[in-house]
Amino acid sequence: MKTEDDLERLAGELRYIITDCICRAGSGHIGGALSLVEVLTVLYERIMNIDPANPDWDGRDRLVISKGHAGPVLYAILARKGYFPSQWLATVNKIGTSLPSHTDCRRTPGVDMTTGSLGQGFSCACGMALAARLSQKNHRVFTIIGDGECDEGQIWEGALFAAHFKLGNLVAICDYNGLQIDGPTSQVMGLEPFTDKWRSFGWQVYEVDGHDMPALAALFKSLPEEGDKPVMVVARTVKGKGNREVEGQVSSHNVFVTSPEAYCRLIEGLGCTPVALPYE
Repeated sequence: MKTEDDLERLAGELRYIITDCICRAGSGHIGGALSLVEVLTVLYERIMNIDPANPDWDGRDRLVISKGHAGPVLYAILARKGYFPSQWLATVNKIGTSLPSHTDCRRTPGVDMTTGSLGQGFSCACGMALAARLSQKNHRVFTIIGDGECDEGQIWEGALFAAHFKLGNLVAICDYNGLQIDGPTSQVMGLEPFTDKWRSFGWQVYEVDGHDMPALAALFKSLPEEGDKPVMVVARTVKGKGNREVEGQVSSHNVFVTSPEAYCRLIEGLGCTPVALPYE
């Protein structure tokens, strides 16, 4: 098992890969991918029951990234876990790629649900959790939603559904980075009191620093494997985390890289020594 230092190094590598892939593609959703690096690192290295050699194993835990535009962070960790050749990473967002801008389970090994239309992935995760319960399967379904995504009524319909059917095998994580495509979430559509809303819908709710990997691991490990309430983990994050060129900026939702100079600025924004990329 990787040490805490190993996880920190892996998180740094993932940030480098995400930034480089999006730069090579010329555009991409860098902010919401970088904000999820620690969450996905912990899930795939410490929590989820998976088998990269057998992506369709029926007993695996499922992950649905409902904010499907964060695909690059999922692709980076899946490649590192061996779900597909790392050379694929150089094709992110490009024509004919197996790693499109938004996640697609028909194209990418290890992707459990096609997502992109906000709210729909969360509903699918709720259905997957109910199907597991009805089939007497003991795997869990993890799903990641965005705070801006919570403007969608479909999120709250799913919240009612999951609580009504007592889906204790469902763990939702909200990437609460405070920014969405049109501005701060507090200005576009205020969500507070956010945790109280989920509790009132019948969910077990926790809050955590979404960039603190020991805290994330401890929280996920403390969750009961069986229960009668779905779980919401509100991960307080920073959009574009780890890249000073985009960190905390609304414009990081989707960047356009139109020149070599822009590429260099984003790579330098990571503030680290260039690493050997696994696809060169």
